[in-house]
Amino acid sequence: MAPWSSRRGTCKRGPTIESVAGWGMRQGESERVIGGTKPTGQEAREAWGSEAYAILIGVAQTYHAVITYKELAEEIQSRTGIRTKTLLHNWIGPILGRVVREAHRRGDPPLTALVVHTDDGKVGSGYKDVLAVAGEPPVDDELEREHHAADARLACYRHFGAALPPGGGVPALAPRLQAAVGRRRERTDKPLRVCERCFVQLPSTGICDLCG
Repeated sequence: MAPWSSRRGTCKRGPTIESVAGWGMRQGESERVIGGTKPTGQEAREAWGSEAYAILIGVAQTYHAVITYKELAEEIQSRTGIRTKTLLHNWIGPILGRVVREAHRRGDPPLTALVVHTDDGKVGSGYKDVLAVAGEPPVDDELEREHHAADARLACYRHFGAALPPGGGVPALAPRLQAAVGRRRERTDKPLRVCERCFVQLPSTGICDLCG
């Protein structure tokens, strides 16, 4: 990855509207201007991208912190005052793509590694943009990808001034994913129970199906 500098993101405030054209909406769909002038799709993307960068810098200033895609989307819209009725997955990706490219241009760590899915705590397939921009090969293994993102998050915490433990901290999976991995490991490490007579693995009841 590129060398990392200490430049910071900036916030750009936009006028407040209920929805923005150009994000999967029909051109004739009504929009209500609450204050200021209605932004174009390009202006909305620029405002959202700039605010996303600033929000993620804030997340990076707390050790082992992450933010979900849903939380980030709501915070972006709340801070800019520009809202869209378009489904989250149809617009957040391009915004995070802007963050990926801007972080690479500045020499900052990949801030989008801090964004995870609510249900499983994974960065998901969108992380491929981080690898592509950095000139790294794709990571097909899901858990390997998540560990790569954990390393990137640690770089973010260090770069943006999070209070770190002695030694500079360690990479960590997002809490929800770490819990799931831990449960799987416990099941794998647990020794199999076998029947003392026929040495067949016992079912969950603890009663051998062959011996009764």
